[in-house]
Amino acid sequence: MRRASARLVNAVVLVALVVSGCTQAVRGFPVAGSVITRGEVDTGFIKGTDGGPIDQLAATAITDVEDFWEQAFPATFNQPWRPVSGGIYSVDTADPAAKPPPCTEKASDVEGNAFYCPSADAIAWDRAALLPVLQDRFGDTAVVIVLAHEMGHAVQRRMGITPEAERRDPQRYPTILTEAMADCFAGSFLKWVNDGKAEHLDIGADTLDSALGALVDFRDPVGTSPNDRSAHGNAFDRVSAFQDGYQQGAKFCAGMTVQNRAFTQQSFTTADDRDRGGNLPFDEMLTSITPDLNTYFQALVTTSGGTWAQPRATTTEQEPDCSGDQGPVAFCPTDKAVEIEVEEDLPELHARIGDYATGVLLASRYGLAAMAALNKDLRGEDAAATALCLAGAYTNEVFTRQQGFGLSPGDLDEAVQVLLAYDYAARDAQGGSAIEPGFKRVEVFRGGVLEGPKPCGLT
Repeated sequence: MRRASARLVNAVVLVALVVSGCTQAVRGFPVAGSVITRGEVDTGFIKGTDGGPIDQLAATAITDVEDFWEQAFPATFNQPWRPVSGGIYSVDTADPAAKPPPCTEKASDVEGNAFYCPSADAIAWDRAALLPVLQDRFGDTAVVIVLAHEMGHAVQRRMGITPEAERRDPQRYPTILTEAMADCFAGSFLKWVNDGKAEHLDIGADTLDSALGALVDFRDPVGTSPNDRSAHGNAFDRVSAFQDGYQQGAKFCAGMTVQNRAFTQQSFTTADDRDRGGNLPFDEMLTSITPDLNTYFQALVTTSGGTWAQPRATTTEQEPDCSGDQGPVAFCPTDKAVEIEVEEDLPELHARIGDYATGVLLASRYGLAAMAALNKDLRGEDAAATALCLAGAYTNEVFTRQQGFGLSPGDLDEAVQVLLAYDYAARDAQGGSAIEPGFKRVEVFRGGVLEGPKPCGLT
């Protein structure tokens, strides 16, 4: 049975931005992160600026991003950095008399957008309907990431990845690759800032969850083909690129190719999948995934030299309390059972994020069952990380299947969303030692998705 996620959130830089959702602070949810700036940066170099707080933040980001590439570009490409020569533009799209920036015919063409114009070597943004919305929804860090991403496209031009090169060889430079590379460059910049190397920006690690939250909302509409000329990537691919840049640095980003970069974005393969948005009803999801989880983890435990005893999947009307506070799904070591709350929290999460949010929580608790079968310690952060990694390994299995129960477009995005929003899948068997922050949870989960059970520490 093929499935897919239902939530469609449109889209990204260079595409009209739609931001949705609630900013209410709930345990485990990323909250808007603020950026500390050291001293004021003169906004005079920004064409069309009003000198206000948004452009002040943008000017600070642009200044530090340029400083970063002054250092990183020679180290990466053995060539000096050439500053953006065509200008930096702030556009008040609410003003009918505002002048249009390069690559546009009128100011309203910029509405909801930020972009790099390669023909003019210029960067522009909407200061009325984009940057303030990003700041309100995700905090200052989101503004910084968007501008760092656009500067990443300027880096590509200096690498020789020009619009002409992309047109000549679209198989070598598909849009989804160049966008991933720009996300990766933004991640490498943010790590540099986080390491305290920026002159003006001070961005703490606690802001990374809100940064990834922005990338989730910047994803392509669910079902977009990876070969679409406007494809920017799903949430999993965009977050992966950003994390790779953060962890590996600019040289890693510059080396990304279609040969060494796997993308998980998929288009719908059946009309039925598309028409229902791919989400199974809650009850049907439970009856479909629990036997599949049992089959997968039985094989994993047996291969690892253990004996698998199928845990009883039982439902409860209240949050399970058999073994600490594990959230709405719990593995109960004494009873050898997986308890599933079916009245409030889990069905609500299923409805709001999607069916694979439910799947990730269940997979992590079955991961604990596998650890128990192999006599592994179920307590502590290492145990929590193993369970979460195993949920990623199971996801790798169902994602790559050609037959039977599997994933469809959007499911990996739902996994990223639930991991950023909640720590349930990253709690040990006593409900403690949860992995924080969400940035780290996604990183651990990705390890399993990309490599299977090998990095999970099960053996």
